[in-house]
Amino acid sequence: MDYLMCAVLVGAGATAVMDLWAIARKPLLGIPLPNYGLVGRWFAYMARGRFRHDAIAAAPPVRRERLIGWTAHYLIGMAFAAVLLAVWGLDWVRHPTLGPALIVGIGSVAAPFLVMQPGMGAGIAASRTPRPAAARVQSLVTHAIFGLGLYAAGWVTRWLYPF
Repeated sequence: MDYLMCAVLVGAGATAVMDLWAIARKPLLGIPLPNYGLVGRWFAYMARGRFRHDAIAAAPPVRRERLIGWTAHYLIGMAFAAVLLAVWGLDWVRHPTLGPALIVGIGSVAAPFLVMQPGMGAGIAASRTPRPAAARVQSLVTHAIFGLGLYAAGWVTRWLYPF
């Protein structure tokens, strides 16, 4: 139970940090907020047996796609926190260190590069987008921020959930 609770707390906290970064980069860098409704659309179509799209934005919208997308976003963050705890154990939450959090955070960029972006029609590592290099850099920075969020959420979890 401790493992599950820590994965939920660390993952949700790290994902919230990533979302705060997305909010901050809009006025700082002029980068629009992510559209998790499109992620929800992609997941909804997967439930219907369609895993790849030429352009997910061109697919007809589905009911509650934003809710599905935001839920998936946070569940995926929790899953990556679970990976962190599976590899480094609950002792990591008792004494969080930056290295493992950054390894998992930056390593998590493989999921959008190799699964999500190709499935949604953006190509491997955003190769089919108008500015692939810029998209890749933004993904790497965002996932590094997620790693920092894992570290910060580990410290908060240590205080919130004594075990």
